[in-house]
Order: sequence, then structure tokens, then C-alpha cells
Amino acid sequence: MAAVPEDREHKDNMLFGIPKKGRLHQKCMELIAGAGLDHTRPDRVDVAHCNHMPVTLVFLPAADIATYVGEGNVDMGITGLDVIDETIPPEEVVREVDLGFGRCKLSVQAPVRSNITKVSDLAGKRIVTSFPNLAKRFFAKYETAATGATKIKFVSGSVEAACGLGLADAVVDLVETGTTMRAAGLDVVEDIMQTESVLISNPNSTHKEMLATIKQRILGYLTATKYSMIQYNVHNTNLTAACAVTPGKRSCTVSHLAQEGWCSVSALVLRKDQAMIMDKLEKIGADSILIFKIDNSRM
Repeated sequence: MAAVPEDREHKDNMLFGIPKKGRLHQKCMELIAGAGLDHTRPDRVDVAHCNHMPVTLVFLPAADIATYVGEGNVDMGITGLDVIDETIPPEEVVREVDLGFGRCKLSVQAPVRSNITKVSDLAGKRIVTSFPNLAKRFFAKYETAATGATKIKFVSGSVEAACGLGLADAVVDLVETGTTMRAAGLDVVEDIMQTESVLISNPNSTHKEMLATIKQRILGYLTATKYSMIQYNVHNTNLTAACAVTPGKRSCTVSHLAQEGWCSVSALVLRKDQAMIMDKLEKIGADSILIFKIDNSRM
């Protein structure tokens, strides 16, 4: 791993590790933008200082971020649960927030033509993976004196090609949609773990206040991506029924209108349900039904 570069001008900044490329990078960039971490990143430079906060973003390989956070080289980072379990003892970092993106499974996959349906049939065989520690711990449960130790070989990419090239009897790899796996003629034998992106921190960081602020900003953004604000007018006779459709997170907000007998109601609704909720409100008799996008929140 490369060392985190020193910068005297920003030496007191909190350091935040961000995946520099790969499947998590774009989602992480959307997340930090939503959390208000505006920054300037010069071309071909892996360090960017936030414009209005004492925070420095350090762009790192996702596979190294858990180690950097665990060792205290950076204060906070985003990586996958699979990376944490593969590279460090989990107790070395604090799991702050499950971010809900990058969800997939780490699975044992074997060629369809092999007709292997039990992991025990692969004990002692050749396994290629980018997760040698996880694979070794998993297969150890199935090894016997007869099978001997499973032969785990590390490769950094294109794991799915190993069986077709005759390098492995099976692989351990991440499965998201399964498209790449099926194209390589593989099928899942057994899942090892479910993983997703998580926000982690070093338990001994000296930037506790800033860590808490960033965490709350990210939680607020995640809430904003799940919910919309709905607002509508409804007659008092239909108010109870309308509020039952839009109860909000704690409760809906009801304001009396100048027109006698009418109220304005606003509430948070799940984005995935908003069209259905609008249909229900219209049938109840509500009108002027509007949906507003939320950029961020504090709940």
C-alpha cells in the first residue's frame, strides 16, 4: 500500500478514505456530494481538500481502505463488508453506517458442467479467488484428512476465467446480477456472505466531532434518497382517511387553510410508494397533490 501523502497546510484535517475506482466509486461520489463535501481534486491527484470543512478526501484502492482506517492512517472510510472481513479483524474499526449500495454476495461458484452442488465436494480442490483469507476460513470447515487442505490461489481480477482456463476447480467471487458468472459457464454452489458498502471509522481517531458531523450528514442524505415530501389539500371530513395514507415518519403536518373546512397536509412518503399514495389520496378527495424532492435532511 502507498503511504498517505503529507500536507502541512491541511495537516490537522480529518482524513476520509474513498474508493478511487471500481464498482463503488461513482456511488461514493454521489454520497459525499449529497453530504455537502464539496472539494477540488486536481487531475491525477488522489488527495482532495474539502472547500468549507477541515476534511481531506484520500482516494484509495477499495481493498486497502479497511486497513488504512484500522491502522489509523485515515480517520474514516467507505468500503465493503467483504473487504473488512478479508483484510482486518472487524473489531479494529467502528461500523458507523450501512450505506445500502454495492450489495452483492460472495459465493463459491463452480462450472455448470461439473454438476457440483455441495461445497464439501470442493474441499481439497483448487480454488481461485481475490478473497484468499475468507475462502480459506470457509473451506476449512469442510476439510478432512482424506481431502487435505484446499488449494487457495489469489488473483486480483478476472476470477471467473480461472475455471475455463483450467486453473481452478471452482472460484470464490462476488455475485451482483450473475451476468458475468453465467457468461463464464459458472453457477453458485453456496453463498459465503452478503456484503454492502459501509461507512467505517477508526475508534481512536482524534476527530470525534467531525466524524459525528459527517455521519449525520450521510444519514440525512440517505434518508433524503429514500423519501419525498408530499403536500396536498383535503376537506376536514376526509382528513382522518388522508392522514392514514400519509402518516409520515413521526406524524403528518396539518395546517388549516383560509377556505373554511379545508386543510393542507404535508408528510414524508417513501419514494417507491409515492405514485400509489397519490392515487389513494385522489380517490379520497384530496387535491393540489404535489411531490417535492428532498436534497438532505436531519431526522
